[in-house]
Amino acid sequence: MNSDKPVGGAISTSGSIDLRRAQDRFHTKTHWLDSWHSFSFNGHYDPANVNHGLLVVNNDDVIAPGTGFPLHPHRDMEIVTWVLDGQLEHRDSTGAEGVIYPGLAQRMSAGTGVRHSEMNASQDTPVHLIQMWVLPDTAGVTPSYQQVDVSEDLAGGGLVRIADGVGDAALHIHQRGAVLLAGRLPPSASAEVPDAPHVHVFIARGNAALGDARLEAGDAARLTRAGSLPFTAGPDGVEVLIWATD
Repeated sequence: MNSDKPVGGAISTSGSIDLRRAQDRFHTKTHWLDSWHSFSFNGHYDPANVNHGLLVVNNDDVIAPGTGFPLHPHRDMEIVTWVLDGQLEHRDSTGAEGVIYPGLAQRMSAGTGVRHSEMNASQDTPVHLIQMWVLPDTAGVTPSYQQVDVSEDLAGGGLVRIADGVGDAALHIHQRGAVLLAGRLPPSASAEVPDAPHVHVFIARGNAALGDARLEAGDAARLTRAGSLPFTAGPDGVEVLIWATD
């Protein structure tokens, strides 16, 4: 993994930006799953790379047609799934089910314990998704599920508040110290990365500039008390996922 490296932009004297390139992520490859892990996950473990703030998982998954994750358990975790291409079918032990597609934000709160499956809903087309896990601020909540279509908001071209713990976003998570923003910015469009103790900027597709740093699909920037920074979509436009957490 890359070491901490300050880059250009309005960085405070005590802040830093750590660039993580797509090819440096942990990689799991099987006959049905091609997964890139931004943090330690399953058999991949690096004690220096287990989280950034409250974000502990950022998996970039491609699941082959007609396959997926069978029933498996989770507990005390806030899980947000973001589909880039294709459709993902969710079923869980609470009776919740849904098909997640691009523009539909989904959240599952594992709480006291839940089992769920995540399967490619197509027999012909892979599904590409980003799954993100955030630590909750309250343990032992009742497991729950939520999905909201945010396509219309995303079409505006700015950053959209997808999930938070204070009720200002499309999805509610049990973590008041975290917010997820997403954006589909056309070429040269600009936004501002929020100021927070920990900010994780992930390029889901396309390319962009963060300050003086150039980021491509799969790249991430981990900001630590770095202040607010300008973010500009590159010539291909960009789809970006930004966590701002304590």
